[in-house]
Amino acid sequence: MGISSDPAASAPTTSPDWIEKYLEYVRVERRLAARTVELYAFHLQSLREHADEAKLPLDRVQTAHVRRWMAQLHSAGREPRGIALVLSCWRSFYRWLGHEGLVGFNPVQDVHAPKAGRPLPKALGVDDAVRLAELYDPEADPWTEARDGAIVEVLYGCGLRVSELTGLDVRASNTARGWVDLDAMEASVLGKGSKRRIVPMGGKAAEALRDWLAVRDDCPGLTTARLRDPQAAGALFISAKGMRMSSQAVWKLLRERSLKAGLAAPVHPHMLRHSFASHVLQSSSDLRAVQELLGHANIATTQVYTRLDFQHLAKVYDAAHPRAKAREDKDK
Repeated sequence: MGISSDPAASAPTTSPDWIEKYLEYVRVERRLAARTVELYAFHLQSLREHADEAKLPLDRVQTAHVRRWMAQLHSAGREPRGIALVLSCWRSFYRWLGHEGLVGFNPVQDVHAPKAGRPLPKALGVDDAVRLAELYDPEADPWTEARDGAIVEVLYGCGLRVSELTGLDVRASNTARGWVDLDAMEASVLGKGSKRRIVPMGGKAAEALRDWLAVRDDCPGLTTARLRDPQAAGALFISAKGMRMSSQAVWKLLRERSLKAGLAAPVHPHMLRHSFASHVLQSSSDLRAVQELLGHANIATTQVYTRLDFQHLAKVYDAAHPRAKAREDKDK
């Protein structure tokens, strides 16, 4: 809908107390948090100022006006997420006005914020990833330490999703979702869309798995688990009760292990997958190979790691190039 040419649209706003009544509604009836009500008040005051500047009463605001105001916010450098929050507030306000019979349509209904850029995945630096993988806690239970060390090595060394890791069995079978072949130094996993792929395994991961398998059957609860659920007890990574480890358990152990390693931020399973992809790409520059290793159906999904790689290259440039220092000094 275009901007109205109705003469009434050029009249100053009559300042109805609609905004105040709406804020009372969200505070009392919807019971929104005080901070949220404050943000609503701020965004609606902005709406009122835009309408007053355009000499429009609030019930004369049209979709074209809203789009123009959002374009102004975008041009001023407002982030897409911030614009989306403003639109959400305005949209809710006009929806309430419609329910109250005060406007005939919602001018914000079909207005959307600019598409936000895809955030970069969080990846560890090489040194931090190695520190996590090589962590050894002499005070920990040896059985648990062997298992947790193998989990870190497989996640980082193979780039697996946590569901692919927990789906691994000790040996191949018709019912296994995945398994490892230490002789061939590879893992067979079932990824998204039930697509199977073979992932090569590095020497460190294979060594850690051999150490784990040497003590795995010492689990005190394994005999009972085999009687209760033989298939679950056949998992490569098991809990102290002899059952297949859950994704939540892997998240928890990685968080605890990263804190023990003294890393700046807690590590989660997908961060190790991102680290695997980023480090392989930095060394090889072979995007297609990384796509295959990760099991991405679309290479566009893998291309996000080229942005991580560029950040790495930019840091190397700034640290090593004789003219980079001059550039930094100029920016200060």
